[in-house]
Amino acid sequence: MQPFRYRDGALHAESVDLAAIAAEVGTPFYCYSRAAMAAQYRGFADSFAPLRTLVCYAMKANSNQAVLRVFAGLGAGMDVVSGGELRRALAAGVPGERITFSGVGKTRAELAAALDAGIHCFNVESEPELLTLSEIAASKGATARIALRLNPDIDAGTHAKISTGKAENKFGVPIERARDVYAEAARLPGIAVAGIDVHIGSQITDLGPFDRTFAAMADTLRMLRAEGHAIDHVDLGGGLGIPYHAGQDPAAFGPERYAELAKRHFARADVAVVLEPGRFLVGNAGALVASVVLVKRGGDKRFVVVDAAMNDLIRPTLYEAHHEVLPVAEPPDGVLLDPADIVGPVCETGDYLAKARPFPAVSAGDRVAVMSAGAYGAVQSGTYNTRLLVPEVMVDGDRFAVIRPRTSYEELIGLDRVPDWLA
Repeated sequence: MQPFRYRDGALHAESVDLAAIAAEVGTPFYCYSRAAMAAQYRGFADSFAPLRTLVCYAMKANSNQAVLRVFAGLGAGMDVVSGGELRRALAAGVPGERITFSGVGKTRAELAAALDAGIHCFNVESEPELLTLSEIAASKGATARIALRLNPDIDAGTHAKISTGKAENKFGVPIERARDVYAEAARLPGIAVAGIDVHIGSQITDLGPFDRTFAAMADTLRMLRAEGHAIDHVDLGGGLGIPYHAGQDPAAFGPERYAELAKRHFARADVAVVLEPGRFLVGNAGALVASVVLVKRGGDKRFVVVDAAMNDLIRPTLYEAHHEVLPVAEPPDGVLLDPADIVGPVCETGDYLAKARPFPAVSAGDRVAVMSAGAYGAVQSGTYNTRLLVPEVMVDGDRFAVIRPRTSYEELIGLDRVPDWLA
């Protein structure tokens, strides 16, 4: 579904006018559509029938407790990558047996906490991690279900900073080492070999790399079972892309063809399939709403300066990512669109949300919405320039609620501690 639409000249989230939210909570703020998240999850999960699946939301995309509860209420598991995310998943009511733990640098404390929580599977990324987990599990008299994350050296064709399946990336065990490392795992105390795992990157829009990766995993599954390993699941990771540009057909980004690849490779393998979608479930369900501070000219450039900045949404600066930006008040048909850089007030040239974007004339106090900001927005935000973390809002039909309040300066500055010798 498309949760953000103009109605009577005003941009709405579901049935709520974004201007009404802004009047109550101020700007900037993140706004999420509960219905859009639920629709994306149902469409994704249903596409894989009749495979036996466990859909574990990759909560690094957006880990607000309200968001997690939307998916938990639909039966989703969670893919966590830190001890903090594990705590968030458990706090949202997700049972341990529906949680997978990924990540290249799990600490001893994190491994122990996940063991105590009885998680579904550890996606082990190295031999040192495997040995550490064995030691901890044996000391507790526990058994850790593991899958090795295999690095297939496949280029996902995505941005270099979100590619994870090439040999040069830090993630996983080289696939050619699979036989030896699985044999080692089978000998270790406290370890139960349960699956194989792979994840090649994020925002992948070409299914070719997925096809090659799934084929490699199917070959590895057959090899490991022939070696005597009881593999009960294949974790295919996530990474399915979403439309960020206006004019892209959302139907072209549906999960159906992706699911067909999984069925082609694993339908006859008598194996459960674990999936870890993140951005796909929440990206287009969110927007960042900001107010225009001023408009200025610099040479031939028009700068629309807004009260949201790179500390609120770092993706354009970090990944050169494209986000559509819409005026909250619908411009009249045929209005002149001139190029504008939409920038924030942070003291960095890299502080921008959009560059050279055709945009109507706006004035101080007008509001804009940065679209497709439900994933990797609020979770990557910070307080650079002593800017406050912005609120998050969830819309459900014609109602909305603040699901994370705006911090105060007293709270932010109060985190600092002055040593006695400076008091």
